[in-house]
Amino acid sequence: MLTGFYDAGIYIYALSLLFFISDCIRRNRGAKRMGTGLLAVVGMLQAGALIIRALEESALPIFTPFDFLLLLSFSLVVASLIIHLLQRAEFAVLLLSIIGFCIQVLNRLRFSPGNNPLKHWETVHGLLVLHITLANLSFVIFTVATVFSAMYLFLHRKLKGKKWTNTMRRLPSLEMLDKYAYSLALIGTPLLTVSFIVAALSVVAEGRLNLLLDMKVLATFAGLCFYYFYLYKKRLHQHTGTLMAKWILVGYVFIIIIFALNAWSDFHRWNGE
Repeated sequence: MLTGFYDAGIYIYALSLLFFISDCIRRNRGAKRMGTGLLAVVGMLQAGALIIRALEESALPIFTPFDFLLLLSFSLVVASLIIHLLQRAEFAVLLLSIIGFCIQVLNRLRFSPGNNPLKHWETVHGLLVLHITLANLSFVIFTVATVFSAMYLFLHRKLKGKKWTNTMRRLPSLEMLDKYAYSLALIGTPLLTVSFIVAALSVVAEGRLNLLLDMKVLATFAGLCFYYFYLYKKRLHQHTGTLMAKWILVGYVFIIIIFALNAWSDFHRWNGE
């Protein structure tokens, strides 16, 4: 049943993308409504898959890479549906949908639902749930911030080159894109900070102090420093919006690296060893 829900979600997700792309290429309200409706169906199928996994594990399904990425893709769908309510946000929804679709497909090809290597951390189970949930939520928020920053750079380049197109008319202003990215970074950074602190407390509770020097922990700390430096510079208004948008994109690379380090890190290994 899980496979059926998941695969159906992929097929409908792909169909939804086709309608969103059609609307972005040439304004088509009918295609936009159809894409949104199909995206809502994808969200329901993903929610169904999460419920199935919760029943299988008798716990919140977040401890395996498969479950984490499924929850991440579901969160991006929810974020896309919320952003859809904003004016001139079609391209943000499209970009988020492409990211979410890629995550769902790669998750299907790369990981399987079973094999939970974190079950032995029973003494800090509650802390781990909080840690992973906050990390997932911050990942979603940083992804949305990155999309708005990429749109900012695209629009800025077009305006600087005086290349006015219909696509530009469908984008929020530079001021709004900058505001959205900054506001999201302002939310995502504290969430990741709390997640990091909770993880550190979990390590201390388990008596695994050596893991505090693990490459994943150090990379997360470096990523947090990067975002806090961005917020500090943004508050001082010392740099252009273009440079700040690039900082958001580089910061997101840190987030990707942090997740990728699971394969080599000893910190709650996700390869089952």
